[in-house]
Amino acid sequence: MTTDGALARLIRSSAERTAEPEAERCDLCAAPVLDGHPHLYDTADDQVCCVCGPCSVLFADGGTGDGRYRLVPRRRIRLDRVDTDVLGVPVGLVFFVPRADGTVTAEGPSPAGAMRWEIDADAWQRLAAACPELAAMEPDVEALLVNTVHGNDHHWIVPVDDCYRMIAVVRREWRGLSGGGRIWPAVEQFFDGLTERP
Repeated sequence: MTTDGALARLIRSSAERTAEPEAERCDLCAAPVLDGHPHLYDTADDQVCCVCGPCSVLFADGGTGDGRYRLVPRRRIRLDRVDTDVLGVPVGLVFFVPRADGTVTAEGPSPAGAMRWEIDADAWQRLAAACPELAAMEPDVEALLVNTVHGNDHHWIVPVDDCYRMIAVVRREWRGLSGGGRIWPAVEQFFDGLTERP
């Protein structure tokens, strides 16, 4: 083997090692977490935290946490079309989160992260009266996720961490000022990967 070949292999091996992502850890106890691990929603900081299985048990059924941390549920429900036009949000890729204080927010992806609007709570209540699944959503931790861009008609009740995964997909694929051509195939792939679960 030539010295050049060994050096190239060493450089490639080093690059592969540094490119490997660091293992995710529980935000509470720092234990490693597996793919598909549970999440907590931190109501004070308005963010999702990774949590290991044993720590998640502490927050099941409204357990510990004094209301600050809420276990993010796993259920996903595909809905028939929901007329979200009545909520006045001018974008087709958006999620709506009813909050424990009675407010409702809408969030949509952008290259900088999520854009947020406050929705008229009365309009949301009228929509929820017409769609009982919306009335049964858990505040702060479940969302109505909608994609009507390019003729799509996706309407889902999902855990809020799914919504943040969708935002991450858009941020990862965004190119230039207009976003480029990679975003929408990636968003379609994201929605194709959603499956119903109780």
